[in-house]
Amino acid sequence: MRTRFLACLIAVLAATNIAASAAPAPQSPGGKGKWVEPPKKLPHVRLDNRAHNLDFLFGALKAAPDAETAKAIERRIWALWMISRSDTANLLMTRVQKAIEEKDIDLALKLLDAIVKIKPDYIEAWNRRATIYYMKHDYGRSIADIREVLKREPRHFGALTGLGLILQDIGDDKQALEVYRRALAVYPRLQRIPDIVKTLQEKVEGRDI
Repeated sequence: MRTRFLACLIAVLAATNIAASAAPAPQSPGGKGKWVEPPKKLPHVRLDNRAHNLDFLFGALKAAPDAETAKAIERRIWALWMISRSDTANLLMTRVQKAIEEKDIDLALKLLDAIVKIKPDYIEAWNRRATIYYMKHDYGRSIADIREVLKREPRHFGALTGLGLILQDIGDDKQALEVYRRALAVYPRLQRIPDIVKTLQEKVEGRDI
């Protein structure tokens, strides 16, 4: 029954192919890729048994037959991740987004500091702060926040790709390759990452003879 329902969900999402308006993602200083961030427009999702819903969606993400279907499933995952269950955290997160749009990064960081204190289990506050630290090239703090994200959600493909970018930027291509492979194990159709993995694999492990 579960397998049949999974197949039905994938079929519906494939037929929908709703395009999302993606938020501008921070560019790697080395031009190696972009940090995966949530799109601006997210679908409405129900909160009943959130953990079960995420498990189901990650199963669908692995089985997605094409990039469009995978993207639709990705948006549903982001929609669940973005829910804080705290009105205060939600309000502060809205202000974070406005501060980022106005390029007031210092204010965004102060607001995110407040959110993680109020709601330390809110994964996206840690992830967003890690992203901003990355933009500031403060890799130490970014990695520390990524650890907090992955401790709570090891399947967070956004945090994994961010960690991969940082490892590339500091010259640790071997570890970057392993992290990107972890991201692809979760999300096989993750944009740009397969090409990066291929390049790093040739660089780290050499070409197949």
